[in-house]
Amino acid sequence: MFGLSTITTTTPVQRDVEVVQPPEDSISCMKFSPASIPQTYLIATSWANDIRCWEIQSTGQSIARAMQNFDAPLLNCCWSDDGSKVFTAGSDKTARMWDLQSNTSIQIGMHDQAVRTINYIQRPSYSCVMTGSWDRTVKFWDMRQATPLKQLTLDERIYAADVLGPMAVITTADRGIQVYSLDQGPTEYKKIESLLKYQHRCVSIFTDKARNPNGFAVGSIEGRVAIMYVDTPNPGNDNFTFKCHRSTPTATATGTTQDIFAVNDIAFHPIHSTLATVGSDGRYNYWDKDDRMKLKTSDAINDQSITCCAFDSRGQLFSYASSYDWHKGYEGNQQAKKNVIFLRQCFEEMKPKAKK
Repeated sequence: MFGLSTITTTTPVQRDVEVVQPPEDSISCMKFSPASIPQTYLIATSWANDIRCWEIQSTGQSIARAMQNFDAPLLNCCWSDDGSKVFTAGSDKTARMWDLQSNTSIQIGMHDQAVRTINYIQRPSYSCVMTGSWDRTVKFWDMRQATPLKQLTLDERIYAADVLGPMAVITTADRGIQVYSLDQGPTEYKKIESLLKYQHRCVSIFTDKARNPNGFAVGSIEGRVAIMYVDTPNPGNDNFTFKCHRSTPTATATGTTQDIFAVNDIAFHPIHSTLATVGSDGRYNYWDKDDRMKLKTSDAINDQSITCCAFDSRGQLFSYASSYDWHKGYEGNQQAKKNVIFLRQCFEEMKPKAKK
């Protein structure tokens, strides 16, 4: 389903290590600590109104280190560049900063509706936190004042966002894509027409060989991902889509049927620039976008969706969360099912295949 050739292997879950004391409700976002600190920490937000932090040891085992409880489900999270603070986006319309040293939390921002995305921006001349909301606004906070540094009003609700270096990409409820340049303050760089026909669910920026951001991958509810370059002389050749998180087609008396699942999250490997996708089919897939090749697909895991994923800054660990993603509404939530975060050694598996 992806390019000229496919390498597909299945992976037993037994090779993966469970994180201790996982959240008690759906896991909405996970992020590893930045490369600026020597230890490896993992944070996760959840619909259980909390954010948790674990230290990941060199053996792959986890130690629960801290937790903050809130009044409403948390939808997103990110780290400061120095690893001392964590920021959360809440369905209670607030953005908050968690100081890990003191284990205290304060409100740093507010919207008129739920805050869906939160990203930390560190540029040579300034630093701030960018929040995106279902109130159709994006706000930039410097954490020292109650009013935002800047506010952008978009055409639709913000559903996903990513920040890497001088680039920010935001996607909205109508499949809109906005690219912003951040070096001289947040300024609109380009509006891009999506290659996808159905609602976007996630977005992740990728880099060129010099580690400069030059494009992004966006995933949709239709089991499809688009690879899109921001500036390319050959958009018709360089930009493309591929199918993923779909069942094997089955022949029936009236034709062929296939189950199609949402792409819930996308993450790029920090060293190899290959990518992982996770979906409502309960599987994760590894891909090489440059060779247009699938590297690996997992078995269905834990009989429920994979809601989010992340790579650590050194590219050694891949984390993925098995929990309910609400695609079947309240009626589909089976509370007896356990929420699990798995850790997997991934450095060798994520390497691009040698060209023959």
